[in-house]
Parts: sequence; structure tokens; C-alpha cells
Amino acid sequence: MINVTPMKKLLSIIILLSLCSALRTQAQCTAENTAFKSGETLLYDLYFNWKFVWVKVGTASMNVSSATYQGEPAYRTYLITRGNAKADRFFVMRDTLITYTGLDLAPRYYFKGALEGKTYRKDEVWYSYPSGQCAMKMRFQKNNDYVINNQYSSRYCAYDMLSMMLRARSFDASKMKVGHRINFLMAEGKKCEWNSIVYRGKKKFKMENQPITYRCLVFSFVEKNKKGKEEDVITFYITDDKNHIPVRLDMNLNFGTAKAFLTGASGLRNPQDSRIK
Repeated sequence: MINVTPMKKLLSIIILLSLCSALRTQAQCTAENTAFKSGETLLYDLYFNWKFVWVKVGTASMNVSSATYQGEPAYRTYLITRGNAKADRFFVMRDTLITYTGLDLAPRYYFKGALEGKTYRKDEVWYSYPSGQCAMKMRFQKNNDYVINNQYSSRYCAYDMLSMMLRARSFDASKMKVGHRINFLMAEGKKCEWNSIVYRGKKKFKMENQPITYRCLVFSFVEKNKKGKEEDVITFYITDDKNHIPVRLDMNLNFGTAKAFLTGASGLRNPQDSRIK
């Protein structure tokens, strides 16, 4: 099983709502926002398969608000996950992610503070765009170890987990075919590397404990295992409308399987046209 932390999976998921096939373009990292607005909030329940029984282990919330960054109008996005008392007996999870993007969706700054188990990790990324390049200053620290500083520059656009999600939600997936592969460059505190997701098609999904069904687009986030074989790490269902909200996430973690289900959505920019009933 692939060794991926719960937070990375959850985020990659939300990110990967990304319906984007055009990220390998030269660094013109701005875009029109058609999917969200300031004031949007999404809420999730997190479940883990414990001895073949699905147990609720925590919650996640994401919020977008208007802000300023270095004197310019911006969006500030928070993603927070919290394990409950039952989960804390086995694995503590306290993660906070923050990203600032311009109103043109170009990434400006990213912060991730993640307490997972007994390990606390902090990632930061600062973005700039000199001469048509995407330049990043990156910083990483684990517990109280020494700080690792890195720099990376590319003619391709790069994104952190949250800014990628915001960017990708405005893409049009109507012309994608099943099996279509999406490649994107993702920045973290220690590295910047290419990742991939694969389009699996369309399905209807009935919400857990709610009489609501959505038309969804289904994607898988894939990685290679230690033997070099590609495996699905995350399968995620996003609404087939202009909001592109993830409503269900299936995750293969390094210590088992987990799921996340949308429980609430407010402040949406567009009508929920994918909602069947």
C-alpha cells in the first residue's frame, strides 16, 4: 500500500477536483474564476474502516474569504481537519492549511501545519513570476529539526494543494474522455514535482444519511508503489456543475482505508444543477 498521509490524500482529493488537462502550459498562471466566491464554506465527515466497520474519526472544513496580500486584493482559503476523541486514541490528526491567491487565481503564498501522530510538519511556499517563469521559495521543518530551505523555478505553472483546487474548479471537463490523464506540478515545503489523476467517467452518488443524489464526475489520484506499479490512491466524486464540489472521497491510506462525505455547503457561487433530488 502506498505511503501517503491522511492529510495529503484528503487535500490531493479536493485539489483534484481539478478537471484540468492544460497545466503543462508556459507559466501564464492567471485564470478567470467561475466556480466560487468569498464566503463559501464546505464541511465533511471523515470515516475510517476499523475491523470492517466504518467509524467516524473526525471532520474537515474549508472556507474562502476576501483578503489582501502584500497590499493587493486576494482570496484567503483555509482547510482544517480535526480528529475526534475516539480517533485520537490511535492517531492524532490536527491539520491547518492556508493559501493566498490573487483574484486572478495565481498562487501567492501557502502554509501547512500538520500534526499527524507524534510528528508536526510545517510547509511554506512563496510565489513570484519573473520574466514568464514561476519561481518559488520553499521552507520545510519537522518537529524542532533544522529548517530546510529550497528554491524552484519552472516555465510551467506550479500550485500548492489549495491553490490548485481553486484554479482547477474553473476548468471545463465536458470534453474529457474516460481514461484521460491530467498532469500538474505541485509545490510543497521540500519539493516541487509532477502528479497525475485519471478521469474515470460519470456516476450518480446518493449522499450518506441524506435523501440527496448528485450527478458526479469521478477521478482517481494515482501514484506508483515501491514496485513501480501505478495504483489508485484516491477516488473522488465531484459535482457535475459549475461549482465542482467534492461530495465523496475514497482513500487508500498507508494504515488502512478511509472515506470523506460532504455534510454541508453554504455560500456557493452557482446553482447546484447536479443535484437530482
